[in-house]
Amino acid sequence: MYESDEWLQVESLDLEGQGVAHRANGKVVFIEGALPGEQVRVNVARRKNQWEQGQVSAVCRESSQRVRPGCPHFGLHAGACGGCKVQHLHPAAQIAVKQRVLEDNLLHLAKVVPQRILRPLQGPAWGYRHRARLSVRHVVKKGCVLVGFHERKSRYVADMTACPVLPPHVGALLPSLRQLIGSMHARDRLPQIEVAVGDDVIALVLRHLEPLSAHDLARLRAFAAERGVQWWLQPGGPDTAVPLDAGGAELNYRLPEFDLTMPFKPTDFTQVNLGINRVLVSQALRHLDVQPGERVIDWFCGLGNFTLAIARRAQDVLGLEGSEALVRRARDNAARNGLSARTRFEARNLFELDAAGLMDIGSAQRWLVDPPREGAFALAKSVADLAQVPEWRPPRRIVYVSCNPATLARDAGLLVHQAGYACSAAGVIDMFPHTAHVESLAIFDRKTSA
Repeated sequence: MYESDEWLQVESLDLEGQGVAHRANGKVVFIEGALPGEQVRVNVARRKNQWEQGQVSAVCRESSQRVRPGCPHFGLHAGACGGCKVQHLHPAAQIAVKQRVLEDNLLHLAKVVPQRILRPLQGPAWGYRHRARLSVRHVVKKGCVLVGFHERKSRYVADMTACPVLPPHVGALLPSLRQLIGSMHARDRLPQIEVAVGDDVIALVLRHLEPLSAHDLARLRAFAAERGVQWWLQPGGPDTAVPLDAGGAELNYRLPEFDLTMPFKPTDFTQVNLGINRVLVSQALRHLDVQPGERVIDWFCGLGNFTLAIARRAQDVLGLEGSEALVRRARDNAARNGLSARTRFEARNLFELDAAGLMDIGSAQRWLVDPPREGAFALAKSVADLAQVPEWRPPRRIVYVSCNPATLARDAGLLVHQAGYACSAAGVIDMFPHTAHVESLAIFDRKTSA
């Protein structure tokens, strides 16, 4: 690593939260810890023909949006926690940067300009993270156990005693979890604790690489009784997770606006930010604008997060999902909420969908699309392939919830330029404050002349 003597003007942030600048010769420089508008020097760690990467070493002109990080473990120093990327940027500025990333991706990757920019969906900047995967490491040389996120750009576990992005009652457990694991016989064979927080229950999923002794099980039960948590044991993959003791309280979250209770297993996919999820479901349904008597398809429906809310308003809704386990969970949730008659769920590989498969699924007036990071390319391409087929009845409106602006842009390009849709609106969802992760929502309406 060496310090460059050139002052660089930081132009923007990339998807990793790094400042982006250019040298006088045009070479791109990615700078950890630098913010747009700042003039900085950089300690260069990596050099390639077209780019360099390093850390800020000096700031000549500081951004007015730079703030003091709210976590003692955040920073660029050795051992700093890597769970957050941009705590040094004011929360309002974080949202503005994410909005710019969304608009730039749509414009530069797809030549799509939304007709309207939606107001950002946002909530509390701290205590929001209701899901987390904490690494566990028994460090013999230090004589202690570490429980937390990985260090920045490292496989080592950060030495954490607090985490303000976790709910306060969960972050407060970190020191006692370290003590608990340190007291167990299997402490060298316990690599991970997955945290899942519902409205009433804190579930902790302990990954263990060997069967636990009676001593260790007794330690877990004592901790659960003292701290009011629920232990699950996971000897293998996510599907092997089971409660330590049967008969515990149900892990769930509620969507009060739709009178829904959503039970889930701690290893199921659910949104990290439950508060924003409630707002997101409400806003997505408002934009979907379902009319009485209409049919809706919810693509990548998971355990029914959007599907059941839609079913409160639509005549019927079809939920499609690749995971058989999640489809079963969605059916159970529909029955639990009295919506079995208005919902149908099917397991399909939506990444291998083609035009014939889409025709076979049938038409609906409105779609809700909520894919993983890979996006919904096969679905968007199938819609484009059917654009000139007389028998095809495309949806009038598509509401697309995205966790990756690049794949959203790719799919938007197909919908707008080949499938006869206009991008009526788009905006960001601040699902992950203090990270560079961009969640967004886009609305596509069928052009009347198409």
